[in-house]
Amino acid sequence: MISLRGVNKKLGNFKLKDISVDIPDGYICALVGQNASGKTTLIKTILGLCRPDEGMVFIDGMSYQDAESEKKIRDITGIVPVNELMNREFSLIENGRCYGRFYSRYDENIYMKYLEQFGLNPKTKFGRLSKGQKIKAQFAFALATDPKYLILDEPTANFDPEFKKDFLNVIMKFTEDGKKSVVLASHVMDELDRIADYLIYLENGGLVYSGDIESFRDEYRMVSGERYKVNLLKQDIIHAEDRKYGTKALVVNHGYSRYDDSLMVTVPTLEEFMYHYSKRGE
Repeated sequence: MISLRGVNKKLGNFKLKDISVDIPDGYICALVGQNASGKTTLIKTILGLCRPDEGMVFIDGMSYQDAESEKKIRDITGIVPVNELMNREFSLIENGRCYGRFYSRYDENIYMKYLEQFGLNPKTKFGRLSKGQKIKAQFAFALATDPKYLILDEPTANFDPEFKKDFLNVIMKFTEDGKKSVVLASHVMDELDRIADYLIYLENGGLVYSGDIESFRDEYRMVSGERYKVNLLKQDIIHAEDRKYGTKALVVNHGYSRYDDSLMVTVPTLEEFMYHYSKRGE
């Protein structure tokens, strides 16, 4: 399990504020929020690249405060960051051999298998790859280290649509034994709606929601219909917006018995939730 307890971290004018979350094993965790909400800072904190000003981070019960534990944490953690980690002058196979020696379970055969699956030539220098190809190479390497946790920061932004399907299939297969977990930060909400079973939602460095996706979907509803009928739910409305053919609102869900029969009631997508929640109070 990945656990954060009372984590505060100030970076310039930005601050992560009192973040306490648990990400159980066997889950694909969607890390979402608007730009500058704290997603990348939270990922860096989980990875030990940013040390909390207050609070603690535990990976499988181990913390970064102990050097031996930190070494064990890094051995079970696969990373696909926004920034490049591999040496631009080395070929992909050279990069694998260079960095693979830091992981006790690195398997070059698995690395080669994924490079082939992802359409990459192992003899190509890393610096000659496109942005999307570089992310594929780093993803292949992360998988070859046999991690327990995969931490992915906006990995699909430069993928073509066809490869996105392969990527999502690999992610789902990675967690199917119930022992491994993925933390996936992405702005592509429809992807996360399809595969995520756990959710962390951040806003301005604070935690809005943390929990399994089904509980989240039980907690909120999108309601559409005539304005006055939607407004009857005023104590439950988070944000309402008048449109050409009626009003649409994000509401706290208290059961279908509260809704007028003429209203359309649906479970919000992550994109709908983010849009309306960010506009609450307007």
